[in-house]
Amino acid sequence: MEVKTSLLDNMIGVGDMVLLEPLSEDSFLDNLKKRFDHSEIYTYIGSVVISMNPYRSLPIYTPEKVEEYRNRNFYELSPHIYALADEAYRSLRDQDKDQCILITGESGAGKTEASKLVMSYVAAVCGKGHEVNKVKEQLLQSNPVLEAFGNAKTVRNDNSSRFGKYMDIEFDFKGDPLGGVISNYLLEKSRVVKQPRGERNFHVFYQLLSGASDDTLRKLKLDRDFSKYNYLSLDSAAVNGLDDAANFRTVRNAMQIVGFMEDEVQSVLELVAAVLKLGNIEFKPESRCNGTDESRVKDKNDLKEMCELLGIEQSVLERAFSYRTVEAKMEKVSTTLNVAQAYYARDALAKNLYSRLFSWLVTRINESIQAQTKARHKVMGVLDIYGFEIFEDNSFEQFIINYCNEKLQQIFIELTLREEQEEYVREGIEWTNIEYFNNAIICDLIENNQNGILAMLDEECLRPGTVTDETFLDKLNTICADHQHFESRLNKNSKFLNDHSLPHNCFRIQHYAGKVLYRVEGFVDKNNDLLYRDLSQAMYKANHSLIKQLFPEGNPAKVNLKRPPTAGFQFRASVGTLMRNLQTKNPNYIRCIKPNDKKASHIFTDSLVCHQVRYLGLMENVRVRRAGYAFRQPYEPCLERYKMLCKRTWPHWKGPAREGVEVLMADLQIPAEEIAYGRSKIFIRNPRTLFFLEEKRKQCLQDLATLIQKIYRGWKCRTHFLLMKKSQIVVAAWYRRYAQQKKYRNIKSATTVVQSYTRGWQARKLLRELKYQKRCEEAVTTIAAFWHGTQARLELRRLKQEARNKHAVTVIWAYWQGTKARRELRRLKEEARRKHAVALIWAYWQGLKVRREYRKFFRANAGKKIYDFTIQRIIQKYFLGLKSNMPSMSPIDKKWPARPYGFLDGVHTELRKIFHHWRCKKYRDQFTEEKKAVYEEKLEASEIFKGKKALYPSSVSQPFKGDYLEISKNPKYQKLNSAVDEKVLLADVVNKINRANGKGTPRIFLLTKKNFVLADQKTGQVKASIPLPDVTSVSVSTQKDGFFALKLKEGSASAVKGDFLLSSEHLIEIITKLHRIGATAADREKLKVDISDEFLVQFKQDKVCVKFIQSSPKNGNSVSCKRKNNRLLEVSVPTSP
Repeated sequence: MEVKTSLLDNMIGVGDMVLLEPLSEDSFLDNLKKRFDHSEIYTYIGSVVISMNPYRSLPIYTPEKVEEYRNRNFYELSPHIYALADEAYRSLRDQDKDQCILITGESGAGKTEASKLVMSYVAAVCGKGHEVNKVKEQLLQSNPVLEAFGNAKTVRNDNSSRFGKYMDIEFDFKGDPLGGVISNYLLEKSRVVKQPRGERNFHVFYQLLSGASDDTLRKLKLDRDFSKYNYLSLDSAAVNGLDDAANFRTVRNAMQIVGFMEDEVQSVLELVAAVLKLGNIEFKPESRCNGTDESRVKDKNDLKEMCELLGIEQSVLERAFSYRTVEAKMEKVSTTLNVAQAYYARDALAKNLYSRLFSWLVTRINESIQAQTKARHKVMGVLDIYGFEIFEDNSFEQFIINYCNEKLQQIFIELTLREEQEEYVREGIEWTNIEYFNNAIICDLIENNQNGILAMLDEECLRPGTVTDETFLDKLNTICADHQHFESRLNKNSKFLNDHSLPHNCFRIQHYAGKVLYRVEGFVDKNNDLLYRDLSQAMYKANHSLIKQLFPEGNPAKVNLKRPPTAGFQFRASVGTLMRNLQTKNPNYIRCIKPNDKKASHIFTDSLVCHQVRYLGLMENVRVRRAGYAFRQPYEPCLERYKMLCKRTWPHWKGPAREGVEVLMADLQIPAEEIAYGRSKIFIRNPRTLFFLEEKRKQCLQDLATLIQKIYRGWKCRTHFLLMKKSQIVVAAWYRRYAQQKKYRNIKSATTVVQSYTRGWQARKLLRELKYQKRCEEAVTTIAAFWHGTQARLELRRLKQEARNKHAVTVIWAYWQGTKARRELRRLKEEARRKHAVALIWAYWQGLKVRREYRKFFRANAGKKIYDFTIQRIIQKYFLGLKSNMPSMSPIDKKWPARPYGFLDGVHTELRKIFHHWRCKKYRDQFTEEKKAVYEEKLEASEIFKGKKALYPSSVSQPFKGDYLEISKNPKYQKLNSAVDEKVLLADVVNKINRANGKGTPRIFLLTKKNFVLADQKTGQVKASIPLPDVTSVSVSTQKDGFFALKLKEGSASAVKGDFLLSSEHLIEIITKLHRIGATAADREKLKVDISDEFLVQFKQDKVCVKFIQSSPKNGNSVSCKRKNNRLLEVSVPTSP
């Protein structure tokens, strides 16, 4: 029989509060405390999970635990958040029911960790595969990004979510995740500009300053010192157990996994840095001549750095902080802002900038994690939203948070009752209406379209005239005076007139969780959430890629005079959409409770937990659950658990499970009114009945354990006896075998000894005979050997004597032959000496005769012949020396052997020219057509720039590559490449100079035989396409800069926006190719190249002078361009060291 654990096994306290007996608030708290003290942090109320924050790590989230709860019944194991996650996932996968998991509780109760546990469990139990794992990783890695930008350290929680999050995870028919969609609610953007004592701003500010590299901070113009930024609180900048630097690296890695591009991450960090810089901008008052006050920026350094980060003109933003323009139909009124209004505008801009950045992050994450297929998906929603908040000072944020919790409580009661009713109907059990408190009257007090508090607040915000928080409170006192859940000091109901606990500027609402006192100060401003139109338009003018997306209302072409919706209206609409979404799904609830305010483990504060139990409505939830039947269980598990209590069902029941349960209950004499039989489950009304069954089962299990022990001991003894008997037989058999083997070995040993002695005697006898025979044979052999030796020595002496006689004859003959040869040799030598003397005398005589004859003609011809002979020998020696000292075949090798004689000067020079021309021809013969074209371009560049442009010498050694972007191979430029029909001769990134500020904007420069094209570097979108015939001239300076102006033909369609002022590192190559194309084209004039340190550039209707000056290097050796006035751009070129 398979033994399974259960919710009821080894319980510490009561695992399901529905079974708590007796039920009271004290017993409820005692049960929670008892389980918490034993590290049992999860408890059920039916299908609702209560989660206590342990403030420490527990070993209950291991992979083994995941496998333990996988595909198990909800009540089969002890309470755990994995049981609820598994139940929701299996209902979605197997029953095709969309699910939602609602996680509520106050700050620090562990809502965020609970949502992470649910998502990690679902990710662990769903399918595997490369794409599935990628989706799961992206879904999980979205959490660190949102936590960095939406969480902060508060007095109650070191990682408190300051926004509400609802994530829909989409699954396919197999239950594998396809993607997800995240919705965010009410980011606490007021925290950006001000934090309560003991709390921090959002994590990302501290993570950026702590974890970013020095180079990154330098680019963002930031410093690591927190004290330099007014928006960062210093008393809680460092948090124990929180490593901001490591978390920053985690966030960067998570953004990469989710799918953020590197430039997007950089843009986000620039906006975060801009918010910090914005907080450092301070204002000073300044009186005008008309007596009004206006504000001015004190120190413009932070304003300048912020404008540089966002690409905004400093003067535009400075004016937006000093003036406000109000538009009404056809009129515009500009008013100055005093210091207080300027600070309000600054903080409003900071809050809007950060909140819009957060919304953009959520949208960008959704683009990455959303499902790619359009087929119908199964959906599991996870709601992690703020719990009910009751502080000493409650304002607008607490009001709308508590309104959201009122709506969640309303839907919780409705869905719980509906689920209870549907189960009774499904099982065929009669349904009894349950009385409960319906908080719809409170929701109506807040959200009623006519007399609701939010509607009246919107009406006050839109009303002309003086609107203050006091007028709003007066209106509430007038309209809500008779409402039973509304209280005020000036309420018409006289019973509150003497209530001194209610201040004059406050009102009180009786929520389902208790009374909450709200201070009306700031309600109107926070609901308006105004951002001056001047600031929106200033933000829209920024060159930053992300700012324009965040402030679309700043577009002058789309000015909307309609007032934007209020914060309360937007939140009410979001909550309405959320409620409609939740009502379409099967709900699962996790109620998070914080055990103490010290964030310490093992501490259970009764009053704090009691307060949370009340406002979460947990007691009412238990009563609703117990109003019908307290416990229910399918027939099969029930029969399996209790069948040992009846002899007829033990050990096996042959019939249907329901009949077995009925027999079991009848045998135990359970009253009929205590139980009800459904179609698939048995329902037990009172927990005492269930505890009675458990007690009987416990006693029966003890008896069964005794029986099992008896049977086991008997079996063990029998098994031991049989084992001993078998062992005895084996030992006896082995002993008999050993004795016989020993006897056999003894007999065998004796036989071997007798045999050895006999064989030894026979061998010795044979040996004596063989030895005698051998000695006889050896004697005969010795005698024969002596006889043969004597004969051999005699023969040897005879042969030696004969050899000595022959050798003596040979020696004598050799001596005689030698004597004859020496005599003949002496005779021949003497004869040769006589012949040589005769020849020598004859030669001398002939020479004397020739000399005598030659003297007659010497003076006439000898000089010329000797000269010719000498010259011939010198030239021959010159050529041979030249041959051995020839220079290399490189055309640039200028070496040549030295001239040996002055008269060969002309020949030496001509030979040097001939040799140089010959090796140049040999070098040219090796060129391909492409290489010839490159050298022709280099030659043309030399003709244009040599001696005129200081940049030219450094370009000589650099080859003209042409396509620097590999535009035909790079997939990033595939769209741009297809947009250009002709062959691209040159592709490079240039900077298009802005006349307004002299800053450069990266553009892709493409050159073909007919056009040049400028395109956006990031998107590849074509910005301009200019036919080359419209280009009349090119202007450059004489210095080492890369600036050049392309001047267009006046009156042409291309010249509408004016000339182009560009900057490139490959200026020499670009102008050479433009000049070469113009020179080879027959249908247009040759391109003119002007080289001057001052030239005019046409920008639309104005001509601007571009002037080049030399300056000492300050910030590196880079060339800078600044606007001096409307007619002058000054380019500073650093001098060479």
